[in-house]
Amino acid sequence: MSEFNDIIKDSKPTLVDFFATWCGPCKMQGPILEQVKNAVGDAANVIKIDVDRNPEVSARYRIQSVPTLIVFKDGEAVWRGAGVHQKDQLVAKLNEFIHDNKSDI
Repeated sequence: MSEFNDIIKDSKPTLVDFFATWCGPCKMQGPILEQVKNAVGDAANVIKIDVDRNPEVSARYRIQSVPTLIVFKDGEAVWRGAGVHQKDQLVAKLNEFIHDNKSDI
């Protein structure tokens, strides 16, 4: 998981989708994340973490339901939300952290 740690320590925001393959809402979130990635381009990272394959990371960030989305910046969790989130909401949230260092976690 050193690659995960390197990615979240980036100065640009990283949106992490903690998901499970068996989760219906997670399957709905997947295509939305592709749209988010296309909308923000290289200004932010968008990655997915399978909670069943990465239990140590899931435990570290206290993932209790899926999907859970967390935005990291400079290694710190700066926002989190559970459930399916729409593209516009996620792009707006990422833009907050692309353009300043505000935190609302």
